Amino acid sequence: MSAAIRPWAADILHHWFHVLDAGQWFGRSDKVDVELRRRYGRLHCALRRQSPARFLTDPLTARAAILLFDQVPRNIHRERALAFATDRLARQITRGALRRGWHRPLGRAGRQFLYMPMMHSESIADQRLALRLFTSLGSPFITGFARAHARMIARFGRFPHRNAVLGRRSSPAELRAIANGNHW
Repeated sequence: MSAAIRPWAADILHHWFHVLDAGQWFGRSDKVDVELRRRYGRLHCALRRQSPARFLTDPLTARAAILLFDQVPRNIHRERALAFATDRLARQITRGALRRGWHRPLGRAGRQFLYMPMMHSESIADQRLALRLFTSLGSPFITGFARAHARMIARFGRFPHRNAVLGRRSSPAELRAIANGNHW
C-alpha cells in the first residue's frame, strides 16, 4: 500500500502540468516567476535540506519533489546562484525514481521533467544518461536540447552561462559559446 499523496505534491503537479503550459515551462515570465515564488518559495526553503529518501515514498511525491528542486528554483531564484542550489537533491531523487521504474508509465511531458535534472547536471556521466533518457522520448526536438547540453559539458566541464551567477570566470571560448546561443 502506498502513502497518500502529500498536499504540496499534488498542488505542484497540478499547477505545473495543468495550469502552466509549455511556453511557461521554458520561457521567461516574470509573472510565472512571481506566482511560483508565492506558491512554492517557502516550501522549497523548508524542504531543501531533507534526505532524498523523504521524497521517494511514492511516484507522485518524487515527481513533485523533482519539480520543486529542479524547475521551481530556476524560476524563483532566476539569475541567482540559488537557482542551482538544489540540483544535487533533484538528481538523487531522479536516480531513485528511475531505479524504481516510476518513469515508465508516464507520458512524454512527465518523463521529460523527471529526466531534466540529468540534463541540468554539470557531470558528463549524468549528461550521457540524459542523452539516453531524452532520446527514448522519441522527439528529435527534445533530443537536440539534450545533445546541446551534453556538448557544453563535454567541451567545458560546466555550463558557461552559469559562470557569472556562480562567481566563476569565463574563458573567451565560453563567452563565445554563450554569444552563440548556449544559454538555456
